[in-house]
Amino acid sequence: MSSQLHITNGDSFTQRLQELKLKGDIITWREMLCEGKTETNVGSEAFWKTRFDFLHKNYNVSKSWFIEKTLKEYRSLCNHKQQDEIVLWFEYDLFCQINMLAVISWLKTHRRHAQITLACSGNQESGEQLLGLSELDEDQIRKLYDQRVELSQDDIEYADYVWQLYCSDNPIRLENLTDFENYHFDYLENSIQAHLKRFPSIRNGLNELENRVLKAVADEKPTSKKALMKFLLNNQGWYGFGDSQYQRILTNLKPLFSSFSPVRLNKTGKDILDRKTSYYSVIRDNEAYLGGALKYNFLYNTDSGRILKL
Repeated sequence: MSSQLHITNGDSFTQRLQELKLKGDIITWREMLCEGKTETNVGSEAFWKTRFDFLHKNYNVSKSWFIEKTLKEYRSLCNHKQQDEIVLWFEYDLFCQINMLAVISWLKTHRRHAQITLACSGNQESGEQLLGLSELDEDQIRKLYDQRVELSQDDIEYADYVWQLYCSDNPIRLENLTDFENYHFDYLENSIQAHLKRFPSIRNGLNELENRVLKAVADEKPTSKKALMKFLLNNQGWYGFGDSQYQRILTNLKPLFSSFSPVRLNKTGKDILDRKTSYYSVIRDNEAYLGGALKYNFLYNTDSGRILKL
């Protein structure tokens, strides 16, 4: 009997997988590499130091929490050396796809003889809606497992290559990727496009997510911050962000609101949404990274869909 190791995208799905009693141990990948600075050498001391610095500064993550939740689980992954097959459980969105790339990059270096398979949720046969792993019922999870895709060496090399580009200081290299369809990553192209739209727009200095927040306030007129958060979480397309990430965006945009109960924009907020003025010089943060690139060293041209270097 060949042995298996499952690597999941988060704690809630790990719990679901444990209930299914599939053979093999389960490791949870507890990171959010779509946010903050990343280093190419996944798992190295420099990699984890960079990640802790970002999470501590921006999300108040304590050293003890980081060690207990993230590093201990990573060390457990390092100690699983004998499995013949490693099953990756990830989702279609940017949050998951970037984590997936990092994990594959690590496996390429540290588990080069293991068979790597991918069970990626998204388009389920039942309908148009893209579904996350925790939204699947037991039968759908088992079907996803049975239909998991074996990654070829070319797939693994490609994922590692895209990870290196994500960690580079120039997102224009990512923009020039064209051959996604040649590999077993059905959702990667859309996720990379979503990533590139996180650089500030040439029109008003806010990126797509920040503009979506302002538009949601103007169009939906939410009665409370909680109602706004619910709308944003349910209508985010390819991002896959959680409460804490949207909370951080709202904190950065706070000067553009006149009230949070009900949620309303002030005149500056409305002018920025209408592209009458730019917020770039106010919101600019010289330490803000997306992957390996400084966020405010680039602009996204919404007309051409291209990145410009400042």
